[in-house]
Amino acid sequence: MRYKTLVVTLALCLISNLACAAVADGAAQRSQRLNALIADQWQYTMEQSPEWATSVGDYRYNNRWSDMSLAHVRADRRANETFLRRFLAINTVGLSEQDQLNHRLMVQQLRESIEATDLKLYEMPVDQFTGIQIGLPGAVPTMPFDNVKHYEDYITRLNGIPKLLQQVTGVLRQGRADNMMPPRFLLNKVVAQTIAIAAPVGLDNAFGQPALQFPDSIPAAEQQRLRALIIRAVNSKVRPAYESFARYLEKDYAPFGRADAGIWSLPNGERLYEFLVRRQTTTTMKPEEIHALGMREVERIEGEMTAIAHTLGFSSLAELRASVSTDASQHATSREQILELYRHYIAEMQPKLPTLFGLLPKTPVEVHAVQAYREKGAAGAEYNPGTADGSRPGMVFVNTGDFAQRELLTVESTAYHEAVPGHHMQISIAQGLGDLPPFRQNAGYTAYVEGWALYSERLGKDIGFFRDPYSDYGRLVSELLRADRLVLDTGVHFKHWTREQMIDFFHAHAAGDEPTFQAETDRYIAAPGQALCYKLGQLKFLALRDRAKKELGDHFDIRAFHDQMLKGGALPLSILESEFETWLTQAHH
Repeated sequence: MRYKTLVVTLALCLISNLACAAVADGAAQRSQRLNALIADQWQYTMEQSPEWATSVGDYRYNNRWSDMSLAHVRADRRANETFLRRFLAINTVGLSEQDQLNHRLMVQQLRESIEATDLKLYEMPVDQFTGIQIGLPGAVPTMPFDNVKHYEDYITRLNGIPKLLQQVTGVLRQGRADNMMPPRFLLNKVVAQTIAIAAPVGLDNAFGQPALQFPDSIPAAEQQRLRALIIRAVNSKVRPAYESFARYLEKDYAPFGRADAGIWSLPNGERLYEFLVRRQTTTTMKPEEIHALGMREVERIEGEMTAIAHTLGFSSLAELRASVSTDASQHATSREQILELYRHYIAEMQPKLPTLFGLLPKTPVEVHAVQAYREKGAAGAEYNPGTADGSRPGMVFVNTGDFAQRELLTVESTAYHEAVPGHHMQISIAQGLGDLPPFRQNAGYTAYVEGWALYSERLGKDIGFFRDPYSDYGRLVSELLRADRLVLDTGVHFKHWTREQMIDFFHAHAAGDEPTFQAETDRYIAAPGQALCYKLGQLKFLALRDRAKKELGDHFDIRAFHDQMLKGGALPLSILESEFETWLTQAHH
């Protein structure tokens, strides 16, 4: 009897082991299928988005622009549906945690892309903040110019701009027919930008800049040939195409822009905003909830600013603000002064990084002035990523226009935000995470990316920077701006605020200069939901850090925490938190 029982037991164990082996074999095969499909989808993305391919260092498609036609929109949607079906057909049970996470992220990404297409958001490709008219010359600094082929690819791209702008015009006509129109007053700014880009001739044009200087490795005769071809393409193709596009915008498009600032006034506007908030913030927070949070944060930060005002001998925050606005020493005296301050603060932060991080960026970072044609609509500063191999550095572009009106108090916090330990550090590290697929290395979840950058401003104070009260006041000015954004974005797009109400709120609850107020207000109107990401992301990072400190006590290691936050690349905030939970459980043991 015992012998029979033993035999049965051994047989069951053998069957169980065989079943486990079969499951393991199946999981290995499914993992291979998944990763091959991820590679296929990335290849498709690079082919269909040549400008992005260039920016991440894939130069195979450097002689092409993205297809912006309506036909391609439909084809791209079909391709995304096919990819989604293929991903959903893969059973992820038994796969590694990273495989499961990659699958989950890709499925979410594809679903959101399809939803955005169905909501017709592609029908508004022009605005003063991120529109195609400034996107094309804005892409030039991300392009390589190391050899003759790079220049020849660029010349082919220049000659392709007329066709590209014709495609965009077709999309705009469809948008007008569907009443998917940006605000009229913003479109007037787009017209002015387009005219300004078209005006300079030859090498003075933004598209002519790469011919001003060539690598020494290119022979002089070749330099002369390439320079002549670039000048010809700029003058005979690019400038006429931009002039024609400007005429269309001015006569047949801008006059028909919507009257109200908020996206609520578009067809299906409430659903559009709900989608954009969900996609941008990667949370389930509702606009009303975000608005209330913004008001609480504004009150808290203004309380800290008031305490500094009293320290400095002012009777109120309003008195300190008024003093700063008229204090010449707090305003820039030249464009170069602003740039040099950014460089100074970045250089000062660099040697402090090893005290906060184990992971460190390998790609260098440079500071440049925003191109002249973008000054009126550009933010105070912005970051353009470099390449993973370091062949192109990360670049912080600083708006030095109207410099005498620009306050210097926020330069320090913005330098940390845009460079280190902010955007440049986070993105450079992500690009070098070799165990992640490229779509993870180059992920751009705004709430994570901008939330990390705002969190990084606070790190400057944690390690002893912002040494005097005015400096710390400047840090709070930057943080208050991000809290204001929660109120203003939801105010205009959910609560139906007018632009005038937004400006009034800025004047009552922000410290800064008028050019910034005006540009920021128009930015929130043009890009619904984007401005919410900074504060919501920062608060998530701070909450996770506070929890880790509380639960780990003396065993809390700031370097280990930061590396955990960075080692997975940019993630939706909900997934970032679940990954943190796993890490925290392991850290307890």
